[in-house]
Amino acid sequence: MESNARVLAGETIGTALLIIGGVGTAVLSAGIGTIGIALAFGLAMIVAAVVVGHASGAHLNPAVTLAMVLARKTKPAQLPFYLLGQVLGATIGGLAVWGIASGVDGFSAKNNFFTNGWDRFSPGGYGIGAVIVVEIVFTAIWVAVVLSTEHQGVSPTASVVSVGGVVALLHLATLSIDNGGLNPVRSIATAIFGGTDALTQLWVFIVFPLVGSVIGTLVWLAVDDARLEGTMLANPTLVRARDLADRAADSVIDAIDD
Repeated sequence: MESNARVLAGETIGTALLIIGGVGTAVLSAGIGTIGIALAFGLAMIVAAVVVGHASGAHLNPAVTLAMVLARKTKPAQLPFYLLGQVLGATIGGLAVWGIASGVDGFSAKNNFFTNGWDRFSPGGYGIGAVIVVEIVFTAIWVAVVLSTEHQGVSPTASVVSVGGVVALLHLATLSIDNGGLNPVRSIATAIFGGTDALTQLWVFIVFPLVGSVIGTLVWLAVDDARLEGTMLANPTLVRARDLADRAADSVIDAIDD
């Protein structure tokens, strides 16, 4: 089990690497395009996982940490150390990118700091409704993939590549909608430099990735051999719903066999 100090250090360093690699590429590399930015986020995730994975598991995202706690793969007592490290790392990473970018004449963090948002902040002009759906659905996918790689049959190399790959893939799909959030601290890292309007919209990129985290955990439970009763999501309502779904599936199978 990772010590609290190692968790804090690992998440701080890893999240800073993710922000510097992903956001840094978007802000500092003019003309690199959607594919380049998405690949940068994926590669940054892989690099960070290799560097700090042994220390903290390289969550680098509060939505991932929440899912790991719900699945009982991370102790609830360690949650504050994960979150503090992620916020610190994101702030350090954002500050580093801002420090470099602000050295160019005419740079404005308000207009050029890759903040997440809708309407005028959306590259494609999408509204808040589309952004909320994106933040829930695509974060759920991210979380489900991460939880699936925790299976004992998945090698560490395959786990790192899978998570890096899904991060790149999800950014390819979402960059034109809201600049690719899916991670509350990634959004915080840019909003704190992006001005009042960016901060006003930040709540969406904190709340709905966490909703997606819960849904992603349920999706993982649907395909994994783990049981609902072994997670923090176990409650009478969900257990009854699961049992009803199992009985309905058995009835359909029996009907087909007959």
